[in-house]
Amino acid sequence: MLIEVRAVPPFMKNGFVLACERTREAVVIDPGDEVAELLAVVLEHDLDVKYILLTHGHVDHVTGVGAAKAVLGAPVGLHKDDLFLYDRAPDIGRMFGLEVPPPPPVDFSIEAGARYRFGDCEARTHHTPGHGPGGVCFEIVQAGQPGCTLFVGDTLFAGSIGRTDLPGGDYATLIRSIRDVLFGFDDDTVAYPGHGPATTIGEERRSNPFLR
Repeated sequence: MLIEVRAVPPFMKNGFVLACERTREAVVIDPGDEVAELLAVVLEHDLDVKYILLTHGHVDHVTGVGAAKAVLGAPVGLHKDDLFLYDRAPDIGRMFGLEVPPPPPVDFSIEAGARYRFGDCEARTHHTPGHGPGGVCFEIVQAGQPGCTLFVGDTLFAGSIGRTDLPGGDYATLIRSIRDVLFGFDDDTVAYPGHGPATTIGEERRSNPFLR
């Protein structure tokens, strides 16, 4: 499976292109200010993007959705509980001194247990509220390959956790999501967060100061 990660200032938020190398079918996760670089990856590898998947609705994770949708034509998915954040992206952007265009309408609601296939790969959805009420993580599996890879949004970081002081955030709920959902995966499972470097579930289980 092809995994490409891009991040640019000011938020240094990770956006992702994931693709089945056999079929060239792909998904884009959380296109933000780095959307031009994500689209360049799609063009370079001649990918057919099936879905634009959002881990949650915070402004830094959605500023590039409009551009991605315009170029790729792929449907946009977001958990319904984060629609209030997604729809307010222009207002929230102005709080940071940014002009954020209104994002396009969401095409489908991402629900717990939903699966999105792209070639030989599949994104399986886990609802992980806490950073926001509609936060989700994606478990990516590939046919014929053991294990999985996680894309965890701002639920879990290398050595840290998502903030819970924004609208809809709740600390106890976030910790429960990490312990009950993410810590259910094997220690060697790689987790790609919305900011910063990748980590593993085992490393966070052993050393994350918020979860010891």
